Amino acid sequence: MCLNWSKSSGMPEVVAAAKGVVTHKALKQTLIKVTKKPPKKWRKSHKQTYSTYIHRVLTQLHPFTRISTKAMSVMNSFIVNIFECIASEASHLIQYNKHTISAREIQSAVCLILAGELAKHADSKGTKYTNSI
Repeated sequence: MCLNWSKSSGMPEVVAAAKGVVTHKALKQTLIKVTKKPPKKWRKSHKQTYSTYIHRVLTQLHPFTRISTKAMSVMNSFIVNIFECIASEASHLIQYNKHTISAREIQSAVCLILAGELAKHADSKGTKYTNSI
């Protein structure tokens, strides 16, 4: 086995070990250095947003209207907040007798959280989509 590493490659111990000059302890440390795996590259975690869906609804309602990045961030935060409020209220509704959140708990939570006319509109839209499934 021929090791053609130069001293400029950063591994003079391996070259010296090939020549038989280095002690056993130094050789063992060098082999540990050589056989170590390179560190894993960090990946950015994928952050889930509702921006695609907000943009689709916006283009359905107003095809030529655009939205800025900050406005999209505000809308995304708003949707996440409403979703958390509805889920929290639905979990409070099932706290004492059941273990599963059904469509009825979600419907009741929406009616409790949203104001009068908006709750009626959301209820009619939700029942329209659940009846079609």
